[in-house]
Amino acid sequence: MTDPEPDEPDGRRRRSQDSRIRIVSAMIELVREGDISPSAADVATRAGVGLRSVFRHFNDMECLYREMTELIEADLRAVAARPFKGVTWRERVLELIDRRSVGFDQIAPLRRASDARRHTSPVLQDDHDRLTLALRELLRMQVPRGAVDRPTFEALELLLSYEAWNRLRVEQGLGATEARKALRVAVKALIGEDEGA
Repeated sequence: MTDPEPDEPDGRRRRSQDSRIRIVSAMIELVREGDISPSAADVATRAGVGLRSVFRHFNDMECLYREMTELIEADLRAVAARPFKGVTWRERVLELIDRRSVGFDQIAPLRRASDARRHTSPVLQDDHDRLTLALRELLRMQVPRGAVDRPTFEALELLLSYEAWNRLRVEQGLGATEARKALRVAVKALIGEDEGA
């Protein structure tokens, strides 16, 4: 009796999954290197696959961008999932500055690439809206109901947004430490400090 042939569909499936991973990785590498809108041909070349493979796995570049934004969300969720050290809500809000600064720096190249295409992509706009809402809810979980009025909460959300962080880092040219200090000054002026802090 001869040995059974290896299960060819499983082999094809593994090769297909490997190609998909290489394509997404290539896209992310190109974006992290500063190409905010890599072409499908560039992605295929970097991944070491044919152009047809890119479109076999992703109907269009928008689908590939969606996969990229899912990674952005996963990175931010991992940062957000860590337990807080702060005891009071003010301490936890200040801790959010440090957490978000790390997360925002990690996702910055991917976010810039997504933002460059968002105005023409309902998928990317939807992803952006979902992420913005998730960040707002994370902040709301730290600020007890009634602790601040609505205008103060809205100002706080603005200060802790990716857009504020990106402006400090890019337009204003601050390093991460200086940007965090600037945000701490603004947030403390907005919400005050705990007694004895």
